[in-house]
Amino acid sequence: MQQAPAFHVKDGQLIGARQVPSPNFNQRPDNTEIQLIVIHNISLPPSQFGGGYIEQFFQNKLDWSVHPYFQTIQGMEVSAHLLILRTGEVIQFVNFNDRAWHAGRSSYLGKKECNNYSIGIELEGSDDQPFEQVQYDALVQVVACLQAHYPKTQYHLAGHSDIAPGRKTDPGPYFNWAAFREQLHHYKKASIPE
Repeated sequence: MQQAPAFHVKDGQLIGARQVPSPNFNQRPDNTEIQLIVIHNISLPPSQFGGGYIEQFFQNKLDWSVHPYFQTIQGMEVSAHLLILRTGEVIQFVNFNDRAWHAGRSSYLGKKECNNYSIGIELEGSDDQPFEQVQYDALVQVVACLQAHYPKTQYHLAGHSDIAPGRKTDPGPYFNWAAFREQLHHYKKASIPE
């Protein structure tokens, strides 16, 4: 028997995710439809996990003196719509109706400024270590939910490296796209009532 989905979208909010509002967002351009989901990775300090530093960074509350690396990103204002921690917990920082600051200068299928029309999902991780299976499990549920709610994203899923090649490398070589897509396919198939 298929369990009820863990997430659903209501008024741009992912119900089922912990809500931690970030001030780093602005309005999407008028009449912009959400058409793309972008997968990222982030760790603070690099390749170290836990500590709550990503959450603090996205809220502009990071103590820059805690680690030398933090001084290299001091003053940056960054956010994503969602963060999936190593534990599989999902945190929402920016309402989907708003424009999160995750992609920077970017282009997808010739259309520039991906922040305008995409949803950014950060995975707590790095380019040099595998992700946790619970992160894939959460990502599958979240992406399936988003694709159901925003149908134009159905076939438009990209990595940060795909939309900003040469500038960005995430989600990196350890993100298993094939296994993720297969798991997503099976999850969606199982979710369809007979």
